[in-house]
Parts: sequence; structure tokens; C-alpha cells
Amino acid sequence: MDSSIVLIVLLVGAFVTYLSGNKFAPKIALVSSIAAFGVTLLSLNAYQAGENLDVNVPWITQLNINFALHVDGLSLVMLLLTTGLLPLIILSGFITKFENSRSIYALMLFMGFAMAGTFLASDGILYYIFWEIALIPIYFIALNWGNGDLEERKKAILKFFIYTFAGSLFMLLAFIYLYTKGGSFDINKLYALQLTTSEKTYIFVAFFLAYAIKIPLIPFHTWQANTYSKAPAVGTMLLSGIMLKMGLYSVLRWQLPLTDEVAKAHIPYIVALSIAGIIYGAIVTLKQKDIKKFLAYSSLSHVGLIAAGLYSLTFEGFQGAVLQMLSHGIVIVGLFYVVELIYSRYNTYEIKEMGGIRIQDTYFASLFMIIMLASVALPTTFNFIGEFNLLYSLFKVNIWYAVVAGTTIILGAFYMLRMFQKVMLGSETKSFKKITKQESIVLVIIVGLTIFFGLFPQPIIDLITPSLQSILTQIK
Repeated sequence: MDSSIVLIVLLVGAFVTYLSGNKFAPKIALVSSIAAFGVTLLSLNAYQAGENLDVNVPWITQLNINFALHVDGLSLVMLLLTTGLLPLIILSGFITKFENSRSIYALMLFMGFAMAGTFLASDGILYYIFWEIALIPIYFIALNWGNGDLEERKKAILKFFIYTFAGSLFMLLAFIYLYTKGGSFDINKLYALQLTTSEKTYIFVAFFLAYAIKIPLIPFHTWQANTYSKAPAVGTMLLSGIMLKMGLYSVLRWQLPLTDEVAKAHIPYIVALSIAGIIYGAIVTLKQKDIKKFLAYSSLSHVGLIAAGLYSLTFEGFQGAVLQMLSHGIVIVGLFYVVELIYSRYNTYEIKEMGGIRIQDTYFASLFMIIMLASVALPTTFNFIGEFNLLYSLFKVNIWYAVVAGTTIILGAFYMLRMFQKVMLGSETKSFKKITKQESIVLVIIVGLTIFFGLFPQPIIDLITPSLQSILTQIK
């Protein structure tokens, strides 16, 4: 087998979902996403058995552009994240009655196809195409099925699209320049280019603009909160759970190996910017009254720590970043699903209008509490493994980086516990219908994954270690 099969399953699934009609679209989409995850698991088994899953087929021969996909431990775990979360996100959408449901579920699968392609592509132009294609479905998902006033939603989504698209143009220019130097977009040939310091500086900045917007890092984050709050829950999950990981993954796969000594020279500035984002995100989170914006800014704080670890250029930083990408993706999807379950009963995202839910549904409150504690990196949860590695990597670079970045533990615990108290505890304010068994499936799976990989992270560590060591060797 080869790595293109999972892309075919997702793409065909998107078309079949659209053609199946509104009645059957949700179930067809769910089956297609589960099938894609199954193919990914088969790919994992084949990879571990030593089978070559790469694809390299001539595509645009005049420009030496190939349809090239590469599978290693790093791309495989990101593919597992994408195809693993997609069924949960689709299943979470079952609590909402979407108009023209065949379109939104088809768009979700198509977005999964584009994001999976981004993680697999090893040709610069193919990678760029997948990167840009992923914008199209989320634009229409957020615009057509989003929340709030239509005009405000249009402004928020347009800002998101323009920001991310404009940043990507700098990356495209960087690829074109690299092509003029080597005559190829193949990632290994780009790695081998002998560039001057000034050329690497241009490449570093061009890629940084694209990735800093997508992640996002401050001050490139201004699109995030409004987009998260205006998008429907499934759109927010796709954005926060998977799409922002495209930027973090790309720093590791493309930016750092291509710019080695220039990247090293910029460590103090980028790490300082990332840490500033940790503190800023935490402080702004404390002031939020809308729970979706609350989670958006808390996510900004968490990804700031991941970025700081990446730019530490240490093995522990790389390892912690990848582990935290996975754990953050799982937990943030769980948190946004919890919010949507509450919204389906209370019809509000205002924290002050919630409360007393634990008294009425202890089971739901318990699942929410575990996911909330995982988000603040409680030991025995998956998030703890990644966060520990990230802080240790910063400690190796500069002890004060670790001290300041470590405030994310204190601030994160404070604002998440306070939010939990306001939303779940206290006296009963409104009647809350207990969640059904079907609604709890997503939460149970997320809790199970968080605890399992918190106790047994070694299989993932073993899978990603060779890839990370290879990238670190390329940089050094």
C-alpha cells in the first residue's frame, strides 16, 4: 500500500457524502472518516514493518513538480491526529441540525483531505497547494453555518481568510526563490541547497510569516478569537484541533531545516515572542465572558509554549512540541464539544448564564472535569508529558525562559478551574437535560485517549524519535 490511499478515501468520501443527500450525509461522512482512520492504522502497521509508503509520481514535468508524498514517524502521527479526530468531530456534529447537511459534512471530509495532504507532501508546490486548499472548506463552513450576526460573521471570516492567504504568499515566494537556486521543489533537494546567510534569512522570515499567522503567534493572532467564536462547533474543532497544527508541523518540517544557522540566531527573539504569547493569552483568557473566546485565548497560550519549544532547537523541545500538538488537539476538541453540549441546552455561550450543571448531571461534569484537568497538564494525562518536555527544553536554553513560560501552569490552572466552577458548580440556574449515551461517546473516547497516552506515551515517542533526530541533524 502507499500513503495516497488515505487521501483517496477522504476525497471520495467527500464526493459520496455530497451526492448521498441530506438524510444520509452525516452517516456516510462518519463511515468515510472511520475508513480513513482505518487506512491510517494499516499504514502505521506497514511502516513499522519496514514497508515504504512513499509516493513520487511526475506531475508537472516542465517545472519538475512531482506528486510526492513521504511517510515517516512525524508525518504519520500527524496523519493519525487528523484521521483520528475527524470521526469524533463529525460525530459531534450530530447534536446539531444543519441545513444542507450534505454540504457541510462533505466540506469537513474535504478539509480533512487537504490537511492530511499537507502533512504528507514532500514537494514544495504540492505542499503549498494542500496548505491553501484547506482554507476553502473552513471558509464556507464558518460563513454558512456559523454563529451570530451574518455581517459580523462575514467580517470575521474574511479577516481570517485574508490574513492566512496573505501570509501564505510569502511562503510561495520563498519556494519560487528556492526553485531558482536548485531547479526542484523536492524537500530533500531543498535541504541540500547551499544558501548564503542573507538568503536563509529571507527564507526564514517568509516561512515565519505564513506559520506565525496559522499557529497563531502574537501579534499575528487577531483573527483567531472572532473566527473561533463565529464558526460552528465543528469548524472550531477543525481549526483548533488540527488546522493550527499545520503551522507548527511546518516549522519543524520546512522552516528550521532550510534555515539552520539563521534559525539559531533568531532563537532569543522567537522564543521571547512565543513566551509573550503564553502570558498574553492567559491574561486575556481571564477576562473573557464568552466561553468560546475563553477557549480560543487559552489555546493561544498553549500553542505559544509549543512554538517556544520548537524554536529552542533542542531534541526535548521537538519531542515535547509533537507530543503537545497531539494532546492539545485531542483535549481542545473535547473542550469545544463540551461547550456545544451546553449550548444545545442553554442556547448561550455566556459563562455567567451557566452553573449548577454538576447537580443535574454528575456524569457529564465528571467527564468535563477530567478533560479540563488534562488541559492544565495534570500528571497522568497526555498533556503533562509534552508540557514537561517543553519546559525542560527551555530550561536547557535559558533558565529564565522556563521560569517565565512555567507561569502557564499556574495561570492555566487558575483560569480553567475558575471557569469550571462558574459553568458546572454552584446552585441550579437552569434546567439541564442529561447528556445521552450517544452524546457521551466523543467525551469518553477523548478521556480514554488522554489517560492512556498519559500513562503509556512510549509508542508515540518511539515512532517520532528517528524523524526528530534526522531533522535536528539537518539543522546542526
